[in-house]
Amino acid sequence: MLINHDTRCALDCVVDLLNTAPDEHSPDTLTDVGALCAFVERNAVSGVAELGEADLAAVREVRERFGGVFAAPDARGAAELVNALVAAAGTTPQLTDHDGYDWHIHYFAPGASVADHIAADGGMALAFLLVAGELERLRRCAAPDCRRAFIDLSRNRSRRYCDSRTCGNRLHVAAYRARQRESAESAAEAARG
Repeated sequence: MLINHDTRCALDCVVDLLNTAPDEHSPDTLTDVGALCAFVERNAVSGVAELGEADLAAVREVRERFGGVFAAPDARGAAELVNALVAAAGTTPQLTDHDGYDWHIHYFAPGASVADHIAADGGMALAFLLVAGELERLRRCAAPDCRRAFIDLSRNRSRRYCDSRTCGNRLHVAAYRARQRESAESAAEAARG
């Protein structure tokens, strides 16, 4: 699947934002304005003014809405959520060539809040996936102790685990060790019998 640089950055931002949310295995990591500033810097969110508590609350709300898109049961449900998200953000497409990047499109209005910026760009990136019939690429890690979000950009859509916690490797090693134990137990039982 071909995804341009801007769409990829917006999708990465959505995933990073979703992965700040608490779950049964990890705490919320977007708990204060400092964490929001670190998130904005890590994702190179441009044109952001000074951030405050209202921005934190608004970005956390956007995070919940993105989570709804990932959990949507079908394309129609996801489309309704994305439409509402980008409409609420006041999406205003405009061409720009800032910070050494060639011409690209920003979907947020000039002077938009950080929440509207993330909602507009992230919502449009999710819309592009949906239009391309690629909704199934929005995934949660299949490891039983990890529910981190990721977007499967593999050629054959076969990725099952997130990258950040080496979940796939842990599960493969555990399965290998279990097979080794089972083989050793079978050999010991055969030797006794």
